[in-house]
Amino acid sequence: MAKIYEFLANGFEEIEALAPVDILRRGNQEVVTVSVTGSQYVQSSHGITVKADQLFEDTDLSDADMLLLPGGMPGSTNLNAHAGVKQALLDHHAAGRLIGAICAAPMVLGGLGLLRGRRATCSPGFEVYLDGADYTHELFTVDGTIITGEGPAATLPYAYRILETLTDSATVHTLQRKMQYLHLMGVED
Repeated sequence: MAKIYEFLANGFEEIEALAPVDILRRGNQEVVTVSVTGSQYVQSSHGITVKADQLFEDTDLSDADMLLLPGGMPGSTNLNAHAGVKQALLDHHAAGRLIGAICAAPMVLGGLGLLRGRRATCSPGFEVYLDGADYTHELFTVDGTIITGEGPAATLPYAYRILETLTDSATVHTLQRKMQYLHLMGVED
């Protein structure tokens, strides 16, 4: 079982934050939501308040297998303004561990130089912030230890790809069937 920490800032996009948590937990992964606001309560971009599992300042990330950044505005800019989050990403990347970012959040990785020479995707319009990356415009893109997603509609395939990276395709296929994702995609099982 992998341990994943997802950072939540005010203005996060709901589906991009909560669908990966849901899918990863259904896939038997340990996911901890971490507020970077100084309060366990974090407000989404559409005014929904979510209680995070813990506060950034109380979190030891040394056991993290993966760090996740949901998109949304101004959530992504709030993550980008948090020095602790940026240092955690740099340390995590230097250790060769997994990082996921979706929608506008890959801009944080771009600003840190983590996407230079890599393929990456993001919400159209934010590719200008992917410093040195080859922008793919795909639903999700995997390049080494970094997985990026395009936006809200890409959240399910992005989250399933993260789960597959942490487990295997059989686990993902079983979960996709249970969640009717295969039916949505018109795939006969």
